[in-house]
Amino acid sequence: MSQAVVEVLAKDLNAQGAVFCPNPKAGMKLWNSHPKVYLDVAHTGEGKCPYCGTVYRLKAGEHVHAGH
Repeated sequence: MSQAVVEVLAKDLNAQGAVFCPNPKAGMKLWNSHPKVYLDVAHTGEGKCPYCGTVYRLKAGEHVHAGH
């Protein structure tokens, strides 16, 4: 399976700086994928789903403002 990379914006992250997978931004249907997991993108700039291998990467130039 090829590894998909999905660019996310700071506004796509939740209050903890995470994004969930499966995610509509990745072109996935939520009903036929895997259990929902939250991936911490804010701290490292990207997160990889342990189920499907999709990588969610913070778009270049985006800045996450923690604690707001």
